Amino acid sequence: MACSNTISYWPAAGKKNFKSADLVLAALYCLDIRESVQGNNCYILANDEGQAGDDLELAKKLVAANPELSDVLEVLRIEIRRRDGRGSLQILPARDAIGQHGKTAIFLGFDEIHGYKTHDLMEALAPDPTRADALVWVTSYDTIFNTPGVPLVDFKAIGKAGTDPRMLFSWYSGDYCTDPAFADLEPELRANPSIASWPEGRAYLDQQRRRLPTHKFRRLHLNLPGAPSGAFLDQGAVLAAVVAGRRVLPPELGAEYCGFVDMSGGSSDDAALCITHKEGRRAVVDLVVKQDGEPPFNPRSAVRKFAAILREYNIDEVWGDNYAGETFKCDFEAEHIRYNGTPLSTTELYEAFEPKLNAGEVELPDAPPKLQEQLLTLVIRGSRIDHQPGDHDDLANAVAGAVYFVTAESNRPVLFFTGVSNRPWADGGTRTDGGVFVCDGGKVTEYR
Repeated sequence: MACSNTISYWPAAGKKNFKSADLVLAALYCLDIRESVQGNNCYILANDEGQAGDDLELAKKLVAANPELSDVLEVLRIEIRRRDGRGSLQILPARDAIGQHGKTAIFLGFDEIHGYKTHDLMEALAPDPTRADALVWVTSYDTIFNTPGVPLVDFKAIGKAGTDPRMLFSWYSGDYCTDPAFADLEPELRANPSIASWPEGRAYLDQQRRRLPTHKFRRLHLNLPGAPSGAFLDQGAVLAAVVAGRRVLPPELGAEYCGFVDMSGGSSDDAALCITHKEGRRAVVDLVVKQDGEPPFNPRSAVRKFAAILREYNIDEVWGDNYAGETFKCDFEAEHIRYNGTPLSTTELYEAFEPKLNAGEVELPDAPPKLQEQLLTLVIRGSRIDHQPGDHDDLANAVAGAVYFVTAESNRPVLFFTGVSNRPWADGGTRTDGGVFVCDGGKVTEYR
């Protein structure tokens, strides 16, 4: 194996495919076989204490079963050490690994980074830049958080592009495989290269498909991006609703659109706008956008951006929650957009969204990337449906709200508002001067 400062290797990641054993064998190879004047210290960072214990137990069994290894390596309670004192292998839970920052190592392995949301830990434990022989090795199921900026998403993009000659990239999944011998097989075989060695073969996958929720089966057995435990929405339903390649649907003459905003104070959360229209029983999401830039931002700039987009779709009223009292109501009305507070809680909006999604009555755009992540990572927390601590659901909430109000016409009250309206009259005419308009079912029925 070639050596470099940053080699990443992604072995077969489907269920029962020996990926942890690959990682441990690579570490033992660097500990025992490769010689370095800077020593042979090796570290494996497991996802949690249980996995660290499993990996260490596997390493001990490999040493015990191979006399050539046991002659030169000493098995201790929490590490495996070279008898000549020139290095050791330690396997640590990720949360305990920051203490190794600054130490030099010939091998640094990461076992399961599917739950990593940032590069912080990997950057803190970056290989020693003075060592040309330092090796980084990663094994993992696919990520829970499928959005740019997440380590697995970024590394897969680099591996597929082939832009880093120092990265060795090997990946087996239902939708992508770097092994030419498996690339043209059906998804179950492509993601599980060792399936021929399983006692039950395909029957095991069939059994797991019946027993597991769709999002868990896809991640564990097809090595596709998954969802956290307790996820509210079915991953298969979310992904089936996404129209591949569709980012925005421009406004069409004669279509009636509905807008919903999830506003923010600008400090940490995004502000989001979703626009939808109906086609029969289906709610078609035309557009999902957030404010320009990242938090912190001026929330009134978001109001101006959203109001301009709403006018492009001939929308002069928008729905949203009652966050910040009258603040955003006044800001939108200054832009001649009526702001209607929803009587439903966020949880109620999500509860109303789920059956429509499962029935195939929702079409979602393929952008922004954060939208899919937010929908897939909604969880049930007691009596509430919410994002996980540290996550966000601004885009998801805007979509759920827009879908609810565009499909629940009977729940939309008669609206009275003051301003300029391009909304069609019930008799087909229009009126664009200012005044008080009475709307029912999306059409102006009276002007005062």
